[in-house]
Amino acid sequence: MRCPFCGFADTQVKDSRPAEDGASIRRRRQCPACGGRFTTFERVQLRELKVIKRDGTRELFDRDKLQRSVTIALRKRDVPEERIDHLISGIVRRLETSGEAEVSTSTVGQFVLDALGETDPVAFVRYASVYRDFREAEDFNRFVDDELGALKERLKLQGQVRDD
Repeated sequence: MRCPFCGFADTQVKDSRPAEDGASIRRRRQCPACGGRFTTFERVQLRELKVIKRDGTRELFDRDKLQRSVTIALRKRDVPEERIDHLISGIVRRLETSGEAEVSTSTVGQFVLDALGETDPVAFVRYASVYRDFREAEDFNRFVDDELGALKERLKLQGQVRDD
C-alpha cells in the first residue's frame, strides 16, 4: 500500500481488526519513510460492477459515491454511523449478488430508496427528491401520498410500524 503522505511504496500494517460486522477488515498502517499513520479498509468484491447511466454511458460502480449520496440524505438525522455503513454494505451486496455485471442507475436508486425507506422516512423523501428530480412542491405531495403511504403499509405488514 502506497503512503498517502509521501508516496513511499511499501507501508507496514500495525493493527488489523474486523469492521462492519465482519464485512471488511480495518488496517492501521505506518509508513517507514515518513512515519505517517493511516487507516485502510479491505472489502470483498464479488465482481466488478458497471453502472449504466441515463445517457447510456457506462462507468465502474463507485461505493464512495453511493456512500456520499446516502450520507447527504441522512444528514442531521439520528442514524448511527454503523447503521449507515451496514445499509451501504447491504445495497452493495444486493447489487453484487444480482447476477448482473451491469446495472442501471435506476436499479441502484431503487435499492437505495428501499434501504432508506426502512431506515428513515425523512431521508427516504430527501433522496427521492433528487433521484426522481422533483421540480415543485406538488411533486413532494404526490410522492408522500403515493410512495410513503405504500412504504408505511409494507412496514406495517412486516410489523415494523404500529397502526396509530
